[in-house]
Amino acid sequence: MKLLLLHVDHIEFKAKQKTKVAEQVGEDRLAGRAEEALAAFIAVEKADERHSEEVVKRAAEEIEKVYSQVKAKRVVLYPYAHLSSSLAKPDFAVELLKSLEEELVARGYEVLRAPFGWYKAFELRCKGHPLSELSREISVEEREEKESLALKAEKKLKSEWYVLTPEGKLTPAESFDFSQHEGLKIFYEYETKGTRAVTEEPPHIRLMKEHELVDHEPGSDPGNLRWYPKGRLIKKLLEEHVTQLVLDYGAMEVETPVMYDFAHPTLSRYLHRFPARQYVVISDDKEYFLRFAACFGQYLMMHDMTISYRHLPLRLYELTHYSFRREQSGELAGLKRLRTFTMPDMHTLCRDMEQAKEEFLRQFKLSMRWMEELGLEYEVAIRFVRDFYEENEEFAKQLARLIGKPILIELWDKRFFYFVMKFEFSVNDAQNKAATLSTVQIDVENTKRFEITYVDESGERRHPLLLHASISGGIDRNLYALLEQAYLKSKRGEKPALPTWLCPTQVRIIPVSEQNLGYAKEVLAYFKKRRVRADLDDEAATLQKKIRNAEKEWIPYIVVVGAREQEGGYLTVRVRSTGEQVQLTKEELAERVEKENEGKPFAKLPLPERLSQRPKFRG
Repeated sequence: MKLLLLHVDHIEFKAKQKTKVAEQVGEDRLAGRAEEALAAFIAVEKADERHSEEVVKRAAEEIEKVYSQVKAKRVVLYPYAHLSSSLAKPDFAVELLKSLEEELVARGYEVLRAPFGWYKAFELRCKGHPLSELSREISVEEREEKESLALKAEKKLKSEWYVLTPEGKLTPAESFDFSQHEGLKIFYEYETKGTRAVTEEPPHIRLMKEHELVDHEPGSDPGNLRWYPKGRLIKKLLEEHVTQLVLDYGAMEVETPVMYDFAHPTLSRYLHRFPARQYVVISDDKEYFLRFAACFGQYLMMHDMTISYRHLPLRLYELTHYSFRREQSGELAGLKRLRTFTMPDMHTLCRDMEQAKEEFLRQFKLSMRWMEELGLEYEVAIRFVRDFYEENEEFAKQLARLIGKPILIELWDKRFFYFVMKFEFSVNDAQNKAATLSTVQIDVENTKRFEITYVDESGERRHPLLLHASISGGIDRNLYALLEQAYLKSKRGEKPALPTWLCPTQVRIIPVSEQNLGYAKEVLAYFKKRRVRADLDDEAATLQKKIRNAEKEWIPYIVVVGAREQEGGYLTVRVRSTGEQVQLTKEELAERVEKENEGKPFAKLPLPERLSQRPKFRG
């Protein structure tokens, strides 16, 4: 905020003409005069938008201080945009000026405020003493952004890219023939030439809103979302499925805090090795950061554990419902890149590199299973420190053989981070951008930094190696991938769809007429007893419109029941995946859906079973 403070014999103004941002005020506020006043000419600036309460407080204190020095009788607040070239939004400026007026009145001052956004005629007579003309700048110092050394290193990172085929041939990427591997080409070009910046809205944002799954939350920081019932169901099923996979694999589930002390000696050093920006929380006189993964809590827990070589490999797991990364605003994009997200996070302690590679391979296979069960098309990159790759080239070839198609290899000449290798399973979207889902890293630093040890066969304490794994990647981003790839299918002329086990409604029952409603309810009651999410369209609409609405919701099975079905005891079923229309008994359809749900978590319908009873979550 810029202030010009004038001690005046008098100041008089009259509003003459509105601008397009003029404040709406009554006739009595369009003109005013004050004698023996401190006139504060004010420009509200863009930087004030981040700290409005503090700016009001400091401006009031500055006016109060000068007021007492010059012994004025009243205060005039006069909006004067010409004092700054970096102005705040008009609506914000008006509210801040009102707040300043209220603050001064609360402090016992008589205040006259000129209207904002009007061309005004004014005259004043300045006192002419040494304190009668003063300028002030009100600013709230920005807290220095906590940027890790790893982030800084990432900006300077130089590496070489190759393509490794299942046959074991390593080719410089710029020489590789991508003609039969369009997805890999898109991934490579994004990694080497692409930008995270979002210039147009990705298709999944429209889809997530149309399907009433998830939406932006205007009452929060950008990159924080609200999940509607259907979206919450999908998210919950994904969370439960990856958690069960990891627990079956042998992990122990734990829970850790969401904030940590910046001044903690070990944590502060780790922050500089991780390429992420933090949210900062102030409590009393201390600074804390919000976690961007479960690393911190699991490291500290491992540090306090008593671990024998017999316990290795040892795996701790947490589904972090709240992980925070303060991504740059231009990079935020719906479900792909946000600031608060859900991350399944597992850390595995291994006694040596051979055991670490064994675990890496098992987690690689587990991630392949995850991607295939979601039906996602994905590309693979494996990143190595060059020396480590040369020592483990056969291991890299084994991973490429498992994938069965060419993969990207990135080689760093130096180790910038705490890991020597990692894999990433990435999906391409409709804008030819890539996003990582599954990932695992071999960490060679942090057990020493956090003094995590195990006791070997001879009773000596040793530092294990550590694997960081997210078998699914961010849960939010999985839904982004499903929606983006569904959109790409629609562009190819295929019907977009979600896997049946993730569909909020798996069976939609549509009675042909009011006379068939009773039978439709009987069918619905039967499905409720089975592992099938079914609902009933009892809205007042034509049969054709009800079918179109069900198609728009990507419902896998649309059941039409009329007089013939009621008399015959069967169902006429539209099958989305094949486009066919078949006749099935309710038992046959239930078995078909349950087979598609097999091996996956199940949850009940997230909304009222009758469409007539459902609210709309978006206007």
